[in-house]
Amino acid sequence: MLAESHTDEKVFYGAYKWLRENRPVGLAKLDGFDPVWLISKHADIMEVEKQPELFTSGVENPILNDQASDAFIRSINNGTVRAIDMVTYMDPPEHTKMRGVTAQWFMPRNLRTFEERIRGLARAAVDKLLESDGRVDIVQDFALRFPLHVIMTLLGVPESDEPRMLKLTQELFGANDPEQQRDDVKLEPDVAARMWMAAVGDFYAYFSGLSDHRRANPADDLLSVIANAKVDGEYLSESLCNGYYLAIATAGHDTTSSTISGAMRAFAEFPEELKRVREDLSLIPSLVDEAIRWVAPVKHFMRAASRDTTLHGQEIKSGDRLMLCYPSGNRDEDVFDSPDVFDVTRKPNRHISFGYGPHMCLGQHVAKLEMRILFEELIPRLKSVDLTGDPKLSQANFVGGLTRLPVQFTKA
Repeated sequence: MLAESHTDEKVFYGAYKWLRENRPVGLAKLDGFDPVWLISKHADIMEVEKQPELFTSGVENPILNDQASDAFIRSINNGTVRAIDMVTYMDPPEHTKMRGVTAQWFMPRNLRTFEERIRGLARAAVDKLLESDGRVDIVQDFALRFPLHVIMTLLGVPESDEPRMLKLTQELFGANDPEQQRDDVKLEPDVAARMWMAAVGDFYAYFSGLSDHRRANPADDLLSVIANAKVDGEYLSESLCNGYYLAIATAGHDTTSSTISGAMRAFAEFPEELKRVREDLSLIPSLVDEAIRWVAPVKHFMRAASRDTTLHGQEIKSGDRLMLCYPSGNRDEDVFDSPDVFDVTRKPNRHISFGYGPHMCLGQHVAKLEMRILFEELIPRLKSVDLTGDPKLSQANFVGGLTRLPVQFTKA
């Protein structure tokens, strides 16, 4: 029986393929949305990403919303769609300065100092999984918890508050998913924005006052790094600090859990790839990159043209909006041999799941590190994975992945 989510994926990956072959820069016009240029080719996405002055993030919403939702955000936000003071809503030079606040902390040299702490968390997560009878939901029982625990530990959020952070993250990224929608938000046409802003408000309420506390009582965590950072000689405003905290507390784990779940699903669908890695653990870093390519947990970012230009032979007018379709770029036949095959030996693997250019994901090295460590702990103890039910995808167009993955695994 073909799982429902398989059907969904066949549809949208088929649509991406058609776009790449027929309308690599194609204009989409949907009722209730601004016209959007769909950028589906790997090279074109990179071309847009490396020119932040020409293709801006800070003028229009860098996330695709319907017109009603953007109008709602403007109505409560002094006429702007910049709902959160975080780097994704910024252009240079502001973007460059704010990115620099944590850039060194996120470099591999610094992250190596946390490797043993992360390994302890990974070993505990694997031990707990293997205590079961093997019949589990990989998403709910495994993949959600480990990345959340890692990033909250590094950020400095108490373990007791992790369930709250998870719930708010799911509400933030699942604004269009009926299973994640809040009871206190009316089902108006702008429900996505109302959900988004309600979750943002709850995040800000949680983080309110933390910056002052960490300045007076700094600790060995990211909260303290951000709270004590200065830009142009001044501490960051509470709004800028909260935007940073929110970004790390959400994207810092949700994307990684989606990738872990996707890798486990791939082991069920491509069992020979699990066997390959079991026989050669040096393939684990390559496995991590292939899982990131395969899942592409960030589905898009939006850009707006600051002047008339041409992309892939197509005229783009000043003010036009462009949607960078990362899952499509990661399946581009001009870049990847057999792109619809999960291949743990894929070399080179020039996926663009982390973006490209100045906006390339700051947290990519954390994500790769924790997944490498997790699979180093898990794969020697894992013989096989079999699906026992239909996988279910979140209803999200921005960040998302599997919400359910029922499996039966066999211990090695």
